[in-house]
Amino acid sequence: MNEAKLLERITIDPKIFGGKPIVRGRRLAVEHVLGMLAAGDTADTILSGYSWLELEDIQACLLYARQLVSHERVEPFFIKPPS
Repeated sequence: MNEAKLLERITIDPKIFGGKPIVRGRRLAVEHVLGMLAAGDTADTILSGYSWLELEDIQACLLYARQLVSHERVEPFFIKPPS
């Protein structure tokens, strides 16, 4: 599945979680999926907890996050060396 098709799985509904990105219009926030992955849950574990969820939904969450951070601008900061 190409990136554009994957990203169609991520939707925003102002009535659900205050407009945070969600998976296919359901009450599952992208940030929740990312949090589970960050905590060490495997895709299989997440899929077993949500019968309607598909592997492509998890991939879409990761792609969405990657696209967000790819647009971040990092300003270098300078640390004063110790005297």
